[in-house]
Amino acid sequence: MKRLSVPEQVAMVPFLGRWLALSAIIGGLIGCASALFLWSLEWATQQQTSHGFMLALLPIAGLVVGWVYHRVGKDVEGGNNLLLDEIHDPKKLVPKRMAILVFAGTVITHLFGGSAGREGTAVQMGGTIADQISHRFGLGKEDRRILMMAGISAGFASVFGTPLAGAIFGLEVLAIGKVRYDALLPCMLSAAIADQVTLHLGIHHTAYAIPLVPHVSWQGVLATIVAGICFGIVGMLFANSTHALSALLKRLIKYPPLRLFLGGAVVAAAAYAIGCRQYLGLGIPTIQAAFLHPLPAYDFGGKFAFTTVTLASGFKGGEVTPLFYIGATLGNALGYVLPLPFPLLAGLGFVAVFAGAANTPIASTVMAVELFGAEIGTYAGMACVIAYLFSGHTSIYRAQRVGHAKHLHWPEGIRLADIPALRRARRASPTPSNS
Repeated sequence: MKRLSVPEQVAMVPFLGRWLALSAIIGGLIGCASALFLWSLEWATQQQTSHGFMLALLPIAGLVVGWVYHRVGKDVEGGNNLLLDEIHDPKKLVPKRMAILVFAGTVITHLFGGSAGREGTAVQMGGTIADQISHRFGLGKEDRRILMMAGISAGFASVFGTPLAGAIFGLEVLAIGKVRYDALLPCMLSAAIADQVTLHLGIHHTAYAIPLVPHVSWQGVLATIVAGICFGIVGMLFANSTHALSALLKRLIKYPPLRLFLGGAVVAAAAYAIGCRQYLGLGIPTIQAAFLHPLPAYDFGGKFAFTTVTLASGFKGGEVTPLFYIGATLGNALGYVLPLPFPLLAGLGFVAVFAGAANTPIASTVMAVELFGAEIGTYAGMACVIAYLFSGHTSIYRAQRVGHAKHLHWPEGIRLADIPALRRARRASPTPSNS
């Protein structure tokens, strides 16, 4: 008896329906979680701004957060890196308390004046919710991977209001030089649904505007290349500095809560000593100012230092919004020496420093188009790709894998965290003789 051949388009209908249903569930849940999170962050920021004395309590707040994580959160301290490891090599269900602890920890960080972001929290909540749903529905290993990627996309998209960039981020962040197209549909659906849910719940994202984007010229291309190199190097330095300081603190201070106490004390003392509260929190007002008028050329360095200390000592939050701040103010500073308008350079820095630090040039380029308009696309694409190349094989996410090396040869599948040890081993091994 002959088997009837089903057209691919017909066979695709149940596939679409299945992922649409799953994406609607996780997109809806993550959109609600992001809306509550963003509302809480806005409240915390208002309280911190209105009650300046709360900054003095940052060390105590850090001590409390560190103690809670030390007691009940040791298995989820890996944060985003834990999610990436589980997607690459699934072993166990991501605990629900990851989402709860990182939510509370991030709000406390901002309430008392820590310099951190919000993407890390949204991504961790998204990945946790998605993994819990995969467990409830009894999904297999491959579908679990895909659903966690969709959760990451939904979290990123809903917290920044960039559904296309969020969808691509979930695909691109796993491995350098490799994108999994089998997860494209769930990531796209989940990101779009989560973003719409957040908007319908009354959340309004910050608007940025670049008054004029000049036509592409040779002069503009060369200036963008120079700026992209600067953005990539700064993104690399941020990632390396944060990891190095974190490792140093762990080596010197064995009791984790004390690391947060010390980090909070340093941040609070520095802010009081030099009067630079603009480097605390998300720093949205300064980011907006970078598109309006020239700023002090050192502003990016101030945010760099405050965020490095905050995150390396163990406070919760994320790196991406501080990277937006660092990039926008660095671009603004480059406007003093490069022949491009400073609002354009601020916009390029906004996305390109992130592209270099996270190894996500495509998502960053799409984000530029979503935030600033299609006119910036060519400039943003060049800046993000150059920054990605010049940031080397480092990342704010140490669990990223090498899918296809940028230039030097590194083994496929190696974690970025393992590259320094391999580099040292190569240097220590004798050079083979040609004879």
